[in-house]
Amino acid sequence: MASKRDDGTTLIAENRKARHEYFITDSWEAGIMLTGSEVKSLRVGQTNIAESYASFEDGGIWLINSYIAEYKGAAYFQHEPRRKRKLLLHQSEMNKLKLAIERKGMTIVPIRVYLKAGKAKLEIGLAKGKKQYDKRESIKEKDIQRENARSQRDW
Repeated sequence: MASKRDDGTTLIAENRKARHEYFITDSWEAGIMLTGSEVKSLRVGQTNIAESYASFEDGGIWLINSYIAEYKGAAYFQHEPRRKRKLLLHQSEMNKLKLAIERKGMTIVPIRVYLKAGKAKLEIGLAKGKKQYDKRESIKEKDIQRENARSQRDW
């Protein structure tokens, strides 16, 4: 479900798996090119970006394998739930992303989808994959932080 934030944005979906699977070095805010029924479905919170990724195709960046459920109120103009969606970024930002991906072997992962001033936005991150031992380290750090918070709460 969508939740209102202090900064005036409404969080719709978050890819918590991304921070577990990848080291995220930089992030950008991108617009998403959507149809009317997709926007309505997003506002209701019927989306999933956990299995999606972004890639360069046809001179732009596309969000692939994201899921936006069909909107029940749209009778004739339904959208395809898993279609490719174009991301809207400045050319300079796209050039930076393309260089980083080609040189360093990184990837673009979606982090969260939110509404900002009535427009659907996607936070994308430049990411490098974690190894198995890196994931175990992250889990250990989270456990230590959780234990510290518990012990402080008990006092």
